[in-house]
Amino acid sequence: MMQYTYGLILFCTVFICFIASFDRRIRFDQQFIPFLKASALVAFVFIAWDIWFTIRGVWWFDSRYTVGLVIAGLPMEEWLFFIFIPFSCVFTYYCIDKFFNVQYLSAFNNIIVFVSVVVCAVLALRYTDRIYTLVTAIVTIVTLLTFHFLLRIQWISQASLVFTLLMLGFLPVNGILTGTGLQSPIVNYNPKDFMGIRVLTIPIEDAIYGYTQFLLVLYFFKKFEIKKQIKP
Repeated sequence: MMQYTYGLILFCTVFICFIASFDRRIRFDQQFIPFLKASALVAFVFIAWDIWFTIRGVWWFDSRYTVGLVIAGLPMEEWLFFIFIPFSCVFTYYCIDKFFNVQYLSAFNNIIVFVSVVVCAVLALRYTDRIYTLVTAIVTIVTLLTFHFLLRIQWISQASLVFTLLMLGFLPVNGILTGTGLQSPIVNYNPKDFMGIRVLTIPIEDAIYGYTQFLLVLYFFKKFEIKKQIKP
């Protein structure tokens, strides 16, 4: 059973959201294709990043917790990670946006972008020798500046609120992946390549990484999303 650990984590993460997608009040099942297009686009970049970091030894995977199918140096479960985790995140955003009026949060876009960019810039300058910290900070800065100033995205604050709520699920899921409750971590990190600041067993960079990935998948999902026509 040990080899199914990573897969079971992914299954538990997505199962409830997948079943709820078919609820007639939500019907997120009608958005499966748009979501898959969006997640595949973003996954293309993040998997390349993942492969590169694995080759460099920034992180590596304990094969005892995976079924053993390896593609381009990554366990199959890691490939599925880029579909299953964004699915739960986008589904949560979709539901909150559907049932709650949080449009007023767009007034906080400036401050959220400003604070986030400043914090990431400080981290990038302070930890130029820590590749995970540096790359994550730079990608986040570029994403936020592009969304805010070039694309004029108005939902950054709404997405940030949803991601904050998702941290309730992020902590146990990523906690297990990084070793909480296990004899050894499923995902291991080279201490020379990140700040060394952890929440439980989770490197703080993982949260920033996840935030940026979520923003990018959500952006493309909104581009591909099937809009229901309002009948007169």
